[in-house]
Amino acid sequence: MKKKLSLLLAGAMLATALTGCGGSGDDGAKTDADAAQGGESSGTAASTAFKVGGHGPLTGGEAIYGNAAMNGAQIAVDEINAEGGDIQFELKYEDDEHDPEKAANAYNALKDWGMQLSLGGVTSKPAEATAADHNADRIFALTPSASAVAVTEGKDNIYQMCFKDPNQGTASAEYIADQKLGTKIAVIYKNDDVYSSGIYEKFAAEAEVKGLEIVSVTTFTSASQTDFSVQLNDAKNAGADLVFLPMYYDAASLILTQANAMGYAPKFFGVDGMDGILTVEGFDTELAEGVMLLTPFNADADDEKTKAFVAKYTEQFGDVPNQFAADAYDCIYAYKAALEAAGATPDMDAATLCDKMIEAFQGLTFDGLTGEGMTWDETGAVSKSPKGMVIKNGAYVGM
Repeated sequence: MKKKLSLLLAGAMLATALTGCGGSGDDGAKTDADAAQGGESSGTAASTAFKVGGHGPLTGGEAIYGNAAMNGAQIAVDEINAEGGDIQFELKYEDDEHDPEKAANAYNALKDWGMQLSLGGVTSKPAEATAADHNADRIFALTPSASAVAVTEGKDNIYQMCFKDPNQGTASAEYIADQKLGTKIAVIYKNDDVYSSGIYEKFAAEAEVKGLEIVSVTTFTSASQTDFSVQLNDAKNAGADLVFLPMYYDAASLILTQANAMGYAPKFFGVDGMDGILTVEGFDTELAEGVMLLTPFNADADDEKTKAFVAKYTEQFGDVPNQFAADAYDCIYAYKAALEAAGATPDMDAATLCDKMIEAFQGLTFDGLTGEGMTWDETGAVSKSPKGMVIKNGAYVGM
């Protein structure tokens, strides 16, 4: 009897061991239903795919940015996985609601999930909040759109696909001066936003170098971005013939609407955060006619790569992709190129991959939707040329 019981116990233990090693036939791959939860993609077993995580505002007032980045990254992941090559990805996004404290929770959830590579944060303040954690945990991050200097400063493993804020400010002043777009410049910026204030500071410095006359500088905050009458009247009374708007397009759409209502019609010049203003719900896009901006991506470009991306994005998500979506798409493909160059494999831990990514990106030259011949320096800053765009007949046209 004892012998029979021992055999039964041994059999049970063997069955348990086989199940733990995948002997049941379940290799750990997620189903499509599982993958739909939390923005996670499937299609490959976890043991054969690199786990890429990111956090951004998927709900709340800034959700348009986070969802665009997540959707753009998802398209790239699906394309790469469909090719069936050695590089495969799992993608998971967590909602940070554009809140630094919730970004920390999102990061910890991704870390617990087993994130090996990161897309960091979509917006700058939440990305700043988790950048130190990425650095301490040695998880490499390539953010599509968090452009503040503080995101990468002092951290050797945080890189950016977007322009840094200072670069945008300098480039905008140079462009306005070189193209002789205005003689008296007004600036309206958001003083509680590192993206907006960072661009303004460099713009003001370069404007002085270029001899641009800034006649009005006014600000607003998240709590006050509903009424811009004071700012617009100040610009108008100062005789500004061009208003520089270093901000996201939600506030910019209100400024254009209110300027029209008061009969003020200067030239308006914006930055990459204004890309997508034509998609703001309830906004009269005719008011954006003639608006100029610098952006790395033009959804109306006629090259085959852009047309294919726009068609796929529109079909899947019912909207025209903006710069956030295009930069996130490029992030995934840049990761693919870097992983291939480094000879990396998905069984490597995050710290090992971090070292390999730092080395690979230092020698990488990458062609994407948002630029050709892109390179990165040791600070994580990307080198690529912005494109001057003007809105004509409801579409972006190169200047």
